[in-house]
Amino acid sequence: MKKFMNKKGWRMKMTMKQWLPTAALTMMIAGTAAAQAPAAAAPQAPTPQPQAVAAPTAFPPVNPKNFTADSPTVGDVNSFLKSIWGYDSSRTWEVAAILKTSAPGVAKVVVFVSESGQAGGPKTTVFFTTPDGKHAIADQVIDFGATPFEDNRKVLAERADGAAKGATSKSLEFVEFADLQCPHCKEAQETMANLAKDFPEAHIVFENFPIAEIHPFAYRAAAEGVCVRKAKGDEAFFTYAASVYDKQAGLTAESADATLAAAVTAAGGDPKATAACADEPATRQAVDASIALGKDVGVDQTPLLFVNGHALPITAIPYETLKKIVVFQATQDGVAVHPQPSLTSLK
Repeated sequence: MKKFMNKKGWRMKMTMKQWLPTAALTMMIAGTAAAQAPAAAAPQAPTPQPQAVAAPTAFPPVNPKNFTADSPTVGDVNSFLKSIWGYDSSRTWEVAAILKTSAPGVAKVVVFVSESGQAGGPKTTVFFTTPDGKHAIADQVIDFGATPFEDNRKVLAERADGAAKGATSKSLEFVEFADLQCPHCKEAQETMANLAKDFPEAHIVFENFPIAEIHPFAYRAAAEGVCVRKAKGDEAFFTYAASVYDKQAGLTAESADATLAAAVTAAGGDPKATAACADEPATRQAVDASIALGKDVGVDQTPLLFVNGHALPITAIPYETLKKIVVFQATQDGVAVHPQPSLTSLK
C-alpha cells in the first residue's frame, strides 16, 4: 500500500489513465503493436470483430494466428472491456491477440484502443488472464469477466453495515471507504454530497478505513464515530463525520481530544461517554471489521467508492465522468436511474 502514500495524505493524485487499475483496467500504452507478430505454430482462429461502441475505427490488421489460447475467448474479453469502458462512447477497441504464455493457463491479451481526438492512431493495451478466468493482471490483479464487479457487489451488500443514508433498497449501492483524517477524503465529501443529490435511488454507506500508519488520530476518530452512531443513529454519525472533516486540522497531539469532543457535541452526543465507549473492545472490533471488509474487496487507497461493487477513486475522476460511470453501471445491473439533464443522452 505504500505506493499510494505521500507526505500530505493517503492518495496521491492520479491521471485518468492511472486510476483505471484500481477501478478496472489500466490503459497501458505499449507504444508498439505487439500483436502483429505471428505466434509460432499457432492454430487458426476466427478473426475477431471490433467492439461497436462508436464510429468505426481503422485498426491495424489482426492476424488470426495470434489467437493461440483456449481461454478467454474474444467474446469474454469484449464483455469485460464493455463492463469497464462502455460508459465512454468515444472509445472503441478491437481484440488483437489472445496468446498462450509459458505459464500454464495464463493468457496474454492484446487490445487495440482508439479514442476520439487521439493523436497518433490506435494504441495498444496488454493484460494477462489467470487460469480460473476470474482475474486479470495489468500492473496489479483485478477481477475479470463479463460482470467483474458482481462478487464485490454481493460482499458489500451483505457486509457493509456502516452508517447509511439515501434509499433503503440496495439495488444501487454506493459504499465509501474513508479515513476521517485523510485530506483527500475530506475533499471527496462534496462529491459524495453531489452524488446523493443526483442519484436519490442510491443507498449510501460509509465504511471506516483509518490508515493509522500515517494518520495517528484516524482510528480514534473512527471509533468515536462508531459510538456516536450507536448512541444517536446514522444521521448523527454523518453530522459527526462532517464536523471532523471541517476541523481536520485540529487532529493533532495538542488538540485532537477537543476536536473530537466538539464533533461529538455537534452530533448531539456526550463527549465523555463517547470517549469511554471508543475504548471498549466491541467498538474496536467494529472498526477492525470495517477495515477487514475493505481489504477483502481490494481497498488499497482512500477515499475509494464502490458503485455496485465497481471501485472508483472518486477524487481522481472528473465529476461528469463519474456520473456517466454510475449511470452505465446502474444500467448494466438493470437499475433504473433518473440522471440530470446533462446525462439524458446516456439513457
